[in-house]
Amino acid sequence: MFVPQSSFNFPHILSLTNTHHSLSPFSLTTTNFHHPNLVSASVFSTAAMLPYSTLDEASAALGRNLTVAETLWFNYSAKKSDYYLFCHNILFLFLIFSVVPLPLFFTSLWRSAGLDKYKIQPKVKLSPSEEFKCYKDVMFMFFFVVGPLQLVSYPSIKMIGIRTGLPLPSGWEIFLQLLVYFMVEDYTNYWIHRFLHGKWGYEKIHKVHHEYTAPIGFAAPYAHWAEILILGIPSFLGPAMVPGHMITFWLWIALRQIEAIETHSGYNFPWTPTKYIPFYGGADYHDYHHYVGGQSQSNFASVFTYCDFIYGTDKGYRFQKKLLRKLKEGVENGGEQNGGSYHIATQDLKSD
Repeated sequence: MFVPQSSFNFPHILSLTNTHHSLSPFSLTTTNFHHPNLVSASVFSTAAMLPYSTLDEASAALGRNLTVAETLWFNYSAKKSDYYLFCHNILFLFLIFSVVPLPLFFTSLWRSAGLDKYKIQPKVKLSPSEEFKCYKDVMFMFFFVVGPLQLVSYPSIKMIGIRTGLPLPSGWEIFLQLLVYFMVEDYTNYWIHRFLHGKWGYEKIHKVHHEYTAPIGFAAPYAHWAEILILGIPSFLGPAMVPGHMITFWLWIALRQIEAIETHSGYNFPWTPTKYIPFYGGADYHDYHHYVGGQSQSNFASVFTYCDFIYGTDKGYRFQKKLLRKLKEGVENGGEQNGGSYHIATQDLKSD
């Protein structure tokens, strides 16, 4: 989407340098350079992000005309501080938590036959007041934990080298960096999630998230305040390892939360684009984890399924799917329709 007029350079994509300020995430020090493309900045600086007063100056500094995307970015961000741009995440998260689950809420409210057949646990129905209570609890945590955490984490973003200047990253750069972020977050989240299903972690922290045994979209960020803080670490590791542009960081935060809402949707829609992503878990995969509940030692993955497969923590889920296929075959061969999904003889799977 954001493709500057330059050739694709893979080593540059995974570079740990910054064209807005020279900052090494390893030494955590800043250095001043006298160069038209660089502007000195401290880790805690909130000064205006671009050293250019006009589009002509920016074009001269880059040695080429700005792309349409770069022109839009310049017009929007030239007079805004890095801190102000970073705090856009707070607005994005508020909108995502509030708006993205709404189609799922109305789908559950209307319970049309055409869509209800895709509900993973069809016998479980929350009232509108119950879903609204979940949203209120999420907003409480948002204003008192998530928002303040975003506000105070800005120095760490500057420290690792997230840049806000020109040129904008290419489409390939954004894609590859997001891929790294998802892979790193998925692996580290897997092990933290396993820890949270230990006796102490579950009883003290994680059981709050499992209050919804049949997940809903609003419940994706519903968690204990300590879990919100802990799971912020995996989300930060990818950008720390491969720092990119603020736009890439915005996309990472937004896409990860949208993915979590889809995973907690409670619906297994056949047309969702994520079904075409290799090793993607999805709603059906994570719904099983919530259905089994505190006893679950299965399906810990946050996004992909490879960790569960490698470490053998998807056996219960795979056995349950095999059992349901046999039951479905029996129904199609003249057996009586049970009308459910997970509630078909699965009590024996809760210890797997």
